[in-house]
Amino acid sequence: MSDLIDDPHPGQNMPEFTVSEISGEVKRTLEGTFGRIRVKGEVGRVFKARSGHLYYDVKDDKSVLACTTWKGQVSGLSVVPEEGLEVVVTGRLTAFGAQSKYNMNVDEVAVAGQGALMALLEKRKKQLASEGLFEASRKKRLPYLPGVIGVVTSPSGAVIRDILHRLRDRFPRKVLIWPVAVQGDRCAPEVSAAVRGFNQFTPGGALPRPDLIIVARGGGSIEDLWGFNEDSAARAVAESEIPVISAVGHETDTTLIDYVSDQRAPTPTAAAELAVPVRLDLLAWLGEQDARLTHALTSGLSRRQQRLRDLSRALPRPDSLLEGPRQRLDLQAERLPAMLTGLVQRKRVHLLERAGALRPGLLRRGLDNDTRRLAQLSARLNPEALLRENARRQKDLAQIGARFNTAATRQVGTWRDRLEGLERLRQTVGYEATLNRGYAVVRKGDKVLTTKEKAQKEAALDVQFADGVLPVQVGGSPVAKTAPKPRKAMPSSDDQGSLF
Repeated sequence: MSDLIDDPHPGQNMPEFTVSEISGEVKRTLEGTFGRIRVKGEVGRVFKARSGHLYYDVKDDKSVLACTTWKGQVSGLSVVPEEGLEVVVTGRLTAFGAQSKYNMNVDEVAVAGQGALMALLEKRKKQLASEGLFEASRKKRLPYLPGVIGVVTSPSGAVIRDILHRLRDRFPRKVLIWPVAVQGDRCAPEVSAAVRGFNQFTPGGALPRPDLIIVARGGGSIEDLWGFNEDSAARAVAESEIPVISAVGHETDTTLIDYVSDQRAPTPTAAAELAVPVRLDLLAWLGEQDARLTHALTSGLSRRQQRLRDLSRALPRPDSLLEGPRQRLDLQAERLPAMLTGLVQRKRVHLLERAGALRPGLLRRGLDNDTRRLAQLSARLNPEALLRENARRQKDLAQIGARFNTAATRQVGTWRDRLEGLERLRQTVGYEATLNRGYAVVRKGDKVLTTKEKAQKEAALDVQFADGVLPVQVGGSPVAKTAPKPRKAMPSSDDQGSLF
């Protein structure tokens, strides 16, 4: 009876959910309950994926909230999360069922309080300083009188009017204005694009490239000026090939671009004063230089004239300089007729001496001799005579060549006979021929032993016969001497040659 009343498996009538259904229900509950919220905390771990999505944590002293900013939302953030930064994030809570986790999709990040901004500013300042972007050695010199000035500022504020007014008063120049937002989320990217855009202008193009850039803005709070403290704006100013003057805020305001720029101006008006000199001062200076130049030329001419007058007093009178040459001219003028007459007489005598050897008979005989010699030379230079002479010389050369070949052949034969005789003599005198007659050579290595006493001192010997070398051991009892066999009669001198 109790089995009919009591359920042995309580709770079996509860509905069953799949894992996906539970995950979806949790996600809908989170998103529906909280909606769009703002959360304050300190940024913890920050990770930017290759896809461009940004993952980071926002934490306090007890809990950690995982946050995600998708790739398309990152560009809209006014402040990029950095570890240790106290921020206020805005977005929606959601859940990720695949890992049973919940996180917050953040589309807006703001710094929580001025102290956090100052801490972030100091952190970025140290980072840029460690990279050497504040070094004085990398700062470029401002042009003395730029032809074109580029101004990066808001086109509707009082700053641009102050700059243009000051430039017009001091020295009118061409001004190119690149309008940008000077505060808010669009400030940093627009300032960076403006500085880089001016640098991309082509020199001498339709739109002139500025010789100097002024980045200007009026005063304001640190939040208003924060766009000029962004890392992108500071790096764009540091990378600029064109010199940059920063004039952001009033004299007490300082931003990151003030440190990386080539010159900092306390106010926008002061930036215009740094950009160009005063035209009236230049004109006055030119007038002074012109007066100094005129005075220098006048005084120089006066000094040289006085010096010339002083030197002229030490010079003799012109008449006294010409007295000596005039007297020498008179003396030579008196001697000239007699000298000319004597010269004519000497030339006449010389002519007569030469004319005596020029008689017609001598000239005629010399001409006949030259004519005969010319005829002989002409006969010798006859083409037929030259051909006959050439043929005769070729015949003589052929005969000489034949005689030389015969003599050379005879000499070579004589030398060959002598060489063959010397070879036969070498073979007869050499020790190999002696070995063929029954002799042997006793050696120890490369050394030839010629006495019994030397041979007994060695333990092993090599005996060379005509047909090879026989190794021999020396030692033991001495071999009994036996009477030598009678040798055959020596062959006659006709059978073998003399050893000597």
